[in-house]
Amino acid sequence: MKIIQLLPWTDWVALGFFVVVWIGYAVFAKHWSDGKHSILAMTNRYRHLWMLQTTARDPRMLDGIITQTLSATPAFFCSTSILILGGLFALLGTTDKAAELVREIPFAEQTPILVFEFKILVLVVIFVYSFFRFSWSMRQYTFVALLIGAMPPPDTFAHEGAPNRQKYADRAAAMTGLAAETFNGGLRAYYFSFAALGWFFSPAMFVFATLLVAGVLYTREFKSEVLALLEE
Repeated sequence: MKIIQLLPWTDWVALGFFVVVWIGYAVFAKHWSDGKHSILAMTNRYRHLWMLQTTARDPRMLDGIITQTLSATPAFFCSTSILILGGLFALLGTTDKAAELVREIPFAEQTPILVFEFKILVLVVIFVYSFFRFSWSMRQYTFVALLIGAMPPPDTFAHEGAPNRQKYADRAAAMTGLAAETFNGGLRAYYFSFAALGWFFSPAMFVFATLLVAGVLYTREFKSEVLALLEE
C-alpha cells in the first residue's frame, strides 16, 4: 500500500500506458498479420514450402540441422534472461548506490528508494515473461523435430491410401510458425524493456520510449526492407 502513496499519479498513468501499448501492439500484430503482409506471415509461407520439401526429402538430416539451429536462438535468449534477472536481483541489494547514480543524470527525477525498487521489479516481471516465452519456443521446436521424425518415407506418400503429404506439411509448418510467434513474443519483451528504462528518468520519457519502441517494432515487422525482399 505504501508504494501506491509514494508513486505519483503520472507514474501510474505512464505504467498503464506502457502495458496497454504492449498488449495492444501484440494483439494488433497478430491480427494484422492474418490479412496483411508482415514478416511473420511471409516467413510462414517459406516454412510451409520448407515442410513440403521435407516430405519429399530422404534422409531428413538437413531438416534436423535447420530445426536445431532455429531452436538455438531462443535457447540463447532464455539463458540471457536468467543472467539479466540475476543482475536485477543483485541490483535490488544496492538500490541506494544505483538510485544515487540515476539522480546524477541530467533531467532525471528524484524518486524514493521504494519507488526505485518498484521500477526494478517491473523490469524483473518483463524478463520473467520473456524467459517463459523463450523456453516455450524451445519446446515447440522440439515438437517440430518430432513431427519431422515421424514423417513417413517420401515413397509412402505416392501409394494409394497413403498418408496425406499436404496435411503432414501443413501440421509441421503450423507448429514451426507457432514456435516463431512465441519467440517473437519474448523478443518483443526485450524491446519493451528498453522502454521501461525510460521510467527511471521520468514518466514523460517512459511514454516517449514506449511509443518509440512500438514504432520501431511496427516498422520492422510491416515496413522493413527484409519484408520487401521476402515478397519478391
